[in-house]
Amino acid sequence: MLKPKIITTLRNYSLPQFYADLSAGLIVGIIALPLAIAFGIASGVSPEQGIITGIIGGFFVSALGGSRVQIGGPTGAFIVIVYGVVQQYGINGLMTATLMAGIILVIMGFAKLGKVIKFIPQPVIIGFTSGIAVIIFSSQMKDFLGLGIESLPSDFIPKWQMIFTSLHSVSYPAFAVGSLSLLSLIILPRYTGKIPASIVVVIVMTFIVRYFSVPVETIGSRFGEINASIPMPSMPTLDFQMIKAMIGPATTIAILAAIEALLSAVVADGMIGGKHRSNMELIAQGTANIFSPLFGGIPVTGAIARTATNIKNGGRTPVAGLIHALVLLLVMLFLGKLAGYIPLAVLASILIVVAYNMSEWRRFIRVLKAPKSDVSVLLTTFGLTIIFDLTIAIEIGMILAVFLFMHRMSSVASVQTITSGSEDEDESPDPFSIATRKIPAGVEVFEVSGPFFFGAAEKFREELNQARLVPKAVILRMRNVPVLDSTGLQVLEELAHSLKKKGSRLILSGVQDQPRRVMMEAGFVDFLGQEYVVSNIDAALEVVK
Repeated sequence: MLKPKIITTLRNYSLPQFYADLSAGLIVGIIALPLAIAFGIASGVSPEQGIITGIIGGFFVSALGGSRVQIGGPTGAFIVIVYGVVQQYGINGLMTATLMAGIILVIMGFAKLGKVIKFIPQPVIIGFTSGIAVIIFSSQMKDFLGLGIESLPSDFIPKWQMIFTSLHSVSYPAFAVGSLSLLSLIILPRYTGKIPASIVVVIVMTFIVRYFSVPVETIGSRFGEINASIPMPSMPTLDFQMIKAMIGPATTIAILAAIEALLSAVVADGMIGGKHRSNMELIAQGTANIFSPLFGGIPVTGAIARTATNIKNGGRTPVAGLIHALVLLLVMLFLGKLAGYIPLAVLASILIVVAYNMSEWRRFIRVLKAPKSDVSVLLTTFGLTIIFDLTIAIEIGMILAVFLFMHRMSSVASVQTITSGSEDEDESPDPFSIATRKIPAGVEVFEVSGPFFFGAAEKFREELNQARLVPKAVILRMRNVPVLDSTGLQVLEELAHSLKKKGSRLILSGVQDQPRRVMMEAGFVDFLGQEYVVSNIDAALEVVK
């Protein structure tokens, strides 16, 4: 259903629910502020661009979304890809890629691909998510340690080489501020209850640094005064070469946005006992990513942690998300200049915690105990994400997962020769068992099991070539073949032609709906003859007689 959840939820909206949404929206808006700033800086853009993303993205995700409680904004998943695009193509390239990603997401939503995203293998998702977490952690070492480095290399190995060679330049005040902030972020949640630990740490540490004049780098000292206003919308400079170069990053952004948003919506459903509309959610995410770059923002998706916080504080409708966006806007307009005093070491500690939560190390270890094929997909995606590029990691991870899936399906598919004595009558309750039937002389019966697609077709061809087919009749039982593709059909056509040349006939027994439809559309049933495609083995034996 392509209808925003806000339309459904406002029909029976009440004043008590508004108060709950107001409270949740205020808390989530306050939590979102330091995260938006941190994600913006880590992505290689200005702090205000992170805040703008939370405002614009948060508004459209809640206004048009298919989830009651989804909170949209910048997330850690985008840091790697956004930083890489900004470094190589500049802000204009990032705006183009984000805009294109938004269009891709909208198309995916209208094409009703919301459920398809859920079929991306877990080893791929865990692999690139854990890889992103490692990269985020690595990127924060400069500010956490206060290293005297102008800028870190974007590649993983050169980055750590520079960090290790620059350890002599550690700023002990910055390291102390970062360590104390990190320790507080770990301990405080046990005692602060609903009060976000990140907000407490940001306020307290900023006050300490300001009051005691601790010599550490702040947002203001690096980026200057934060522009406390929303810029007028503007289109990026578009040309064919830029669009061509951004196809890969845009697709990666769209896939990441879709995966994270729908995973967040599924988690939220479990917490509130609801059911989101996945296709509408994709359209909302796409719209948010179309408008965010027009105002200077970066990519948007559903934020699992902020969505969970919204739920825990009573948010049950998209109104809470709209209030969260409004809170961010008001904070930016009236308190934005104060954000310039926030120490970068504090933001680094927040992102280190984000990286730890993203790492999913427990699930990572669990997958390592899975079949070797899953482990290979996990480690390949993880390694490619860290060493090379997130876009390459997702592409190769998906391709590898598809090949392994085909291999598994091929191993499941089988073909065997059946004779009157090849089945145990006592162990087979099957009413159409060959064990109770007499096969005429000169007739071969084959049973095909499993999906008959291009991955299994070659195996089927080889096994048939090894069989000694007599030129009278061949019965091919297909009752356990749920799927047939064009390659599988070609193998059947080759078999039918070969038998016909020998004066023999191919009889198909128990063909299911999908394979029958493929055969009919290709004209194979007409070639074979309607009378040679029968419902069961008894009918096939009657045809033989």
